[in-house]
Amino acid sequence: MLKNCKRLAAVTAGLLLAACGSQPDKPAWDAVQDSGPAAPVDMQATPDPTPVREPIGKAGNTSPYVVNGVKYRVMDQVKGYKDTGYASWYGTKFHGRRTANGEVYNMYAMSAAHKTLPLPSYAKVTNLDNGRSIIVRVNDRGPFVQGRIIDLSYTAAQKLGYIDKGIARVEVVALDPDTLPPATDTLLAAGKGNAARQTLAQDASFKLPANTFLQVGAFSDPGLANRVRGEVAAIVDYPVSVSPVFNGARTLYRVRIGPLAQQRALVAARESVERSRHGTPLVVYD
Repeated sequence: MLKNCKRLAAVTAGLLLAACGSQPDKPAWDAVQDSGPAAPVDMQATPDPTPVREPIGKAGNTSPYVVNGVKYRVMDQVKGYKDTGYASWYGTKFHGRRTANGEVYNMYAMSAAHKTLPLPSYAKVTNLDNGRSIIVRVNDRGPFVQGRIIDLSYTAAQKLGYIDKGIARVEVVALDPDTLPPATDTLLAAGKGNAARQTLAQDASFKLPANTFLQVGAFSDPGLANRVRGEVAAIVDYPVSVSPVFNGARTLYRVRIGPLAQQRALVAARESVERSRHGTPLVVYD
């Protein structure tokens, strides 16, 4: 896999700006090689996201920001944006981690990373070598590699036909949000806007793979596991369970939240756990 750049990650107080190349105090996972799933997954039938006009918040949109000594300015508006260059893709190394705007990177969704487009936004990406086109939802920053203009998810790259090549020559055209229907948290929280709710529920950019869980911890003591389960259940609005798993000669008791179907639910649950000082739960799948 050609990925050699860390993601920009959203943190509670703002952006943690990460850069390609040699950096002090790198986290251990920075040396991990990126790749697709261990067994190839056919994602060709995954639908493109339905573009909607989403509010542009502060998360992921700090401007200007500097990576590797280069200053980047987030665009004020995207109307008329069009560029050609090379697209790369990213997969398992960042799967389940936070994107620049605080969501969860899902390599099976139709998403992308871009250096300057506002987050979130939508873009049409065309592979200039084979003519295939897709729509992606941009919710991350990168790629910070010279000559690359966009970083696509595993699924998006597969649909454009360059998973094996690693990069492709593409055209990127931003979708003007003024031409898109609105979809706001206010409509969803108020129980209004049935059409918007249905659109988001069917949108591959918001959906998580089946049987997605947040694992708070794995304990050898079932009593401790049940105590943690009770504490977590009191602060989240989702099911919390204790499930045993055999690990060699011993049994561990996993405390997990879920299953979770939507990225926003996962983000909310994880932030609640972190605020309660139970650490950062891991995204796991059954």
